[in-house]
Amino acid sequence: MKKVIICAAWMALVFTSCSKDMDFSALSDEQTKHAESVFGVQFAPNHTWSSTTTDDVVIKANSTVKKVQVLAITQGVREDGDTYTAMSVLNETELNGNTQVTLRYDAPSNNIGLYVAFISDDNYAVRKINGNTVSFETTAQKSARRGPLEDGLVLPTGEFKLAAAIPSYANERGWIPGELLYDMSEESYQQMKMTPVVYNEQTLKDMKEIVMSYFPQKGENLKFVKASGFYNEKSYPISTGYEPIIISPFYKQDGAPGWGPEVYNCDLYYYYFKEEDLGSDPVAYIKNLPKYKAIPFNQYYNNQEDKVLGKRHSYALIYWGDGIPTIGETVGTFNFPKGYKIGFMVRSKTDYQEKGKGKNGEFYLDGRMNEHINSYGMLGVAQYKLANGEPRGAWMTIDNHLVLCFETGADTDFNEILMEVEGGIEGIIAFPEPDGNVFTYCFEDTENGDYDMNDVVIKATRKNNTTVEYSIIACGARDELYVKNINSGSVTDDAEIHSLFGLTNEFINTEKNANKLKPITVTKIVQKTFSLADPNTQPYIFNKTKNLERHISKQGEDPHGIMVPNDFQYPLEKVCIKDAYMEFNNWGQNPVLSTDWYTKPVDGKVYNK
Repeated sequence: MKKVIICAAWMALVFTSCSKDMDFSALSDEQTKHAESVFGVQFAPNHTWSSTTTDDVVIKANSTVKKVQVLAITQGVREDGDTYTAMSVLNETELNGNTQVTLRYDAPSNNIGLYVAFISDDNYAVRKINGNTVSFETTAQKSARRGPLEDGLVLPTGEFKLAAAIPSYANERGWIPGELLYDMSEESYQQMKMTPVVYNEQTLKDMKEIVMSYFPQKGENLKFVKASGFYNEKSYPISTGYEPIIISPFYKQDGAPGWGPEVYNCDLYYYYFKEEDLGSDPVAYIKNLPKYKAIPFNQYYNNQEDKVLGKRHSYALIYWGDGIPTIGETVGTFNFPKGYKIGFMVRSKTDYQEKGKGKNGEFYLDGRMNEHINSYGMLGVAQYKLANGEPRGAWMTIDNHLVLCFETGADTDFNEILMEVEGGIEGIIAFPEPDGNVFTYCFEDTENGDYDMNDVVIKATRKNNTTVEYSIIACGARDELYVKNINSGSVTDDAEIHSLFGLTNEFINTEKNANKLKPITVTKIVQKTFSLADPNTQPYIFNKTKNLERHISKQGEDPHGIMVPNDFQYPLEKVCIKDAYMEFNNWGQNPVLSTDWYTKPVDGKVYNK
C-alpha cells in the first residue's frame, strides 16, 4: 500500500501570513521584513485563512437511542492521485433517557458530508445534517434482517444437489491437507438467482459511504475491524431456525482487469457448525469442515464491471446436512436448523502471476484460518500489519442492514467486496467506532521565527460533549516555555514544557533520527458550548525567556500560530513550512489556488508519527 497522505478535507488551517501588503501595525518593520524574507513572497492581503466551521445541531431521537454522535465525512488525496473518504467523530453524548439534545461541533468547512449517528442497543443509524436539526424516526420500520420473504423475495424451486468436490488451494499447498470445496453446477447457480429486495438508491449510497469512510480505501483498517469485537472466533452469526439466510452483494472494487481480474474470478463459500461440536481444537475442526459455494462472482458480475453499486441478485444459503455430503445424491434445503454458526470464505482463483506466485487462495472471515495466506505471494499483506492468523473480513451494522466486508487484496482496507446478509441469522451487531477528530496547534516561540511550526505542537480531541483531551506532542525550542489556557487542573498548567518530558532544553519529537517521546496528555472538563476554534479558549504559549506570548495568529499577523483540524504532519526541525509543503506559498498568494497544499508533504521534511 502506498503511503497515505493526510486527508485534505481535514487539514483546514486558521492563521495569518505575512506580507507588506497586509496590516502589520502590530509588527515592527524588522519583523515584517524577516517574515517576507523567510517566505519569499507577498501573500494575498486580508486573507482570512480560516476553513473551520463551528455550529450547533439540534438532535431529536426516540427513547431507544442511547448515544448520538456528530460525524464528518471528508475526502483526501493520496500520492498516486486516488481519492478516499474518511470518517471522524466531532462530538458525542449519552442521552440518558432524553430525546433531544444540542451538540456544538467544530468541522472543516470543506467536508463532503456531516451526519448524526443514532446508537441504540441493537441498531446504528445515520442521518445527514441539512440545516440545524436532525431527527431519527423509528416507526413500524421492520429490521432488514427479518422476514425477507414477506418483502417479496421468492425462493428458488426445484431440487439442489452438489456436482463437484475440489481441493482448496490451501489443500494443494499443504496448508490444510484434505480440505475440500463443494460446488453445484453452473446451471444450478443460475437457478439460484433471486430478484433482490431493492432498497432505495439513497440507502445503498449511504451504506457504501459509511462503509468506505470507516474502512477508507488503501487504509490500514485492521484496528477498526478489531474495534467491533466481531472477528476470529466471534465472527460467526447464528442461524435462527425459522428463516432462510439471504446474501446480496451490492458493491465490489478490485482494479480489474489489471489483476487478473481479482474479484470477478472469486467465489463466496460458507460453512457451518454447532458450538458444542468444536471440541478441544476448534481450528482443526473447522479446517476439516466441508466448504460450500454460495455465489460465483464471475457469473454475478458478468466478468466486465467494476465499482458498480447495486443489487443484481440475491442468493439463499443451503443447508446440506451434517457430515460429508455425497456428490450427486445429497439434497439441500433452505431451512437451516436453529443454533448453527455460519462462517464465510472468499476464494480468489485468478491466473495472474508474479515471481512464480499468483493471486489465488482462500480468505476466511475467521482470521485463525488465515495462517498462511496472509503472507503468501501477491496476496500477502504482512507488510501492511495484517499478520498470519488475522481476519480478512469484517461486519458492520448500518440502519438494521448487516454488511459483510471482505479484504481480498494486499492493502488491508477491508472493502473489496460488500454484501448484505439478512434473514435467519442473529448474534452480530457491529457498530462503527471511528476515532475522534484531532486538531493540531503549532507555534513559533519567537517573533523572528524560522516557521518550522514545531516549537510547540499540541493535539486536541473533543472526547464528548463536556470533555476535551489535550496532548503536548513536540517542542522544537530551547527557551523556557509554558502552555497556557488549557486549564485542566493538572501539572501542565504551571510546568515548563521541557520539564514535563524530564528534560531541560533539548528538542522533543522534532528531529528525524531522535528518540520519540510519549506525549503528555491531559483531559479538561468544558462547557457544552465549548469550541476548539474559539480564540478565548485555545491554548497559547508563554516564552518566559523572552517574556513573550504566542497565540493562534489573527488576520494581519505573521503565521506564528496555526490550527489544523487534523492529525497534522508538522515540519522537521529547521524546515520551513513552505519547504515541507511546496504549494504553501501558492495558496498564500491566492486562497483559491493550491487549496490542498497540505496534502502534499515533501518526503523527509515532515515528522512521521
